[in-house]
Amino acid sequence: MKNQGKNGPKFLWATVHSNLGTAQLVEHAVNNGEGRLAAHGPLVVETGKHTGRSAKDKFIVRDAETEDTVWWGNTNVGIDPAHFAALKEDFLKALNEKKKLYVADLFGGSQPEHRVNVRVINEFAWHNLFIRTLLVRPEAAELEGFDPEYTIIDLPSFRADPQRHGCRTETVVAVNLSEKLILIGGTAYAGEMKKSVFGILNYLLPKKGVMPMHCSANIGPDGKSAVFFGLSGTGKTTLSADASRTLIGDDEHGWSDTAVFNFEGGCYAKMIRLSEEAEPEIYATTRMFGTVLENVVMDEATRELDFDDATLAENSRGAYPIDFIPNCSDENLGPVPANVIMLTADAFGVLPPIARLTPDQAMYHFLSGYTAKVAGTEIGVTEPEATFSTCFGAPFMPRHPSVYGNLLKERIAKGHVSCWLVNTGWTGGKYGVGKRMPIKETRALLNAALDGSLNNAEFRKDPNFGFDVPVAVPGVDTSILDPRSTWSDKDDYDRTAQKLVQLFADNFAQFEEHVDEGVRQAAPVA
Repeated sequence: MKNQGKNGPKFLWATVHSNLGTAQLVEHAVNNGEGRLAAHGPLVVETGKHTGRSAKDKFIVRDAETEDTVWWGNTNVGIDPAHFAALKEDFLKALNEKKKLYVADLFGGSQPEHRVNVRVINEFAWHNLFIRTLLVRPEAAELEGFDPEYTIIDLPSFRADPQRHGCRTETVVAVNLSEKLILIGGTAYAGEMKKSVFGILNYLLPKKGVMPMHCSANIGPDGKSAVFFGLSGTGKTTLSADASRTLIGDDEHGWSDTAVFNFEGGCYAKMIRLSEEAEPEIYATTRMFGTVLENVVMDEATRELDFDDATLAENSRGAYPIDFIPNCSDENLGPVPANVIMLTADAFGVLPPIARLTPDQAMYHFLSGYTAKVAGTEIGVTEPEATFSTCFGAPFMPRHPSVYGNLLKERIAKGHVSCWLVNTGWTGGKYGVGKRMPIKETRALLNAALDGSLNNAEFRKDPNFGFDVPVAVPGVDTSILDPRSTWSDKDDYDRTAQKLVQLFADNFAQFEEHVDEGVRQAAPVA
């Protein structure tokens, strides 16, 4: 339709395609030359030089709304209103020069009373398909009279001017919480849109007492929910994708008084080195029409996919509706969590495979958000390197971490929630000496925690971190439960443990004045 639509945007020259379905958007993407169909139906696209988020190019307008509510610093960087005004002016000019635009009206959040209405405007059909897949899709009746609260305009062809727009490079993600407008330019990486909506909800929901979380979530046969926090590489997606449990979602959720609910209606899984044997449910989505595959290498002649080829990107991705996973929740939500799992891949080999946390310890480890890089993953990394990302998702948290930490602590105490720290990293020594924690043992311990049987085990106090560690668990090698006993050089273990304890202490210093004495006392002992 041309410049029309009951609630659609109106532009000078563009033909505006509003709320097209999957098949229509795939057709447009192919006809526009934006992507190609693979052998079994998915749309394959390339994002160019940006194959991940441009974290250093994201800015939040610093004004009366945000001055005292946003946690300013290295993560949340300000841009002044005048620069944003110039950027908006140039964005709208570029928008009105387009001959074709795609608009999707969507929900961020599956629980109606806590969702936000978002209108997304794209120059690429595949981007519109992506965000329609990742967010919650309204029913036809809900689209009638849809009133957007926030608008996202995504123009990969736009090139920002750092001097005029107050940004760093030609790439920009600018968030104006007062105008409820987000401008994304200079990048074709579609994940910027998804994370922008996550950022909105992370800003809005705490004011309503709802806990926003960067986590996966599922429901057990007993009807009890669990949430899994964890940074990349810790097993968040793998461990939550259990055929015996019902999947609520793989990445972003809210914890209200009545439910844990998915912010999204789709999944965004890593594709690199994906195998049918290891992850059959996710692999199956790569052979379905409606899946969008980013930077996955495809044979030109046969249209077969090569998930082991990282030529285009190590961070190759697949976006698909959550109902492509057989055991997903029909409602996209579940009861409030009975268990909270915090995953870490400890490459120092110090942490036990599982530990029980008090509410104060849970808040401490949530604010710490610890995992570790291993040697060889980056130039110059020759031994394990600690990584702390507060709330297990610092780049997406606009408010001070203590806001989210206190919300979590309150909800844990209110619901008598069991909290566990699970180490999927190394045992028997640090990376290069020890070995990766056996997945079989991790699953056995996790299952015992989730079904409640682990609470009946005998526990000991960890001398370094102070949390409870099981002494023996049926079906699990007892020796693995005591990390120090797995090291051949016990003195080296003690030195390494104290090094890790000190790294925790140094990182947590930034939060000490924002937490109560109970949380401060939950710190490991140096």
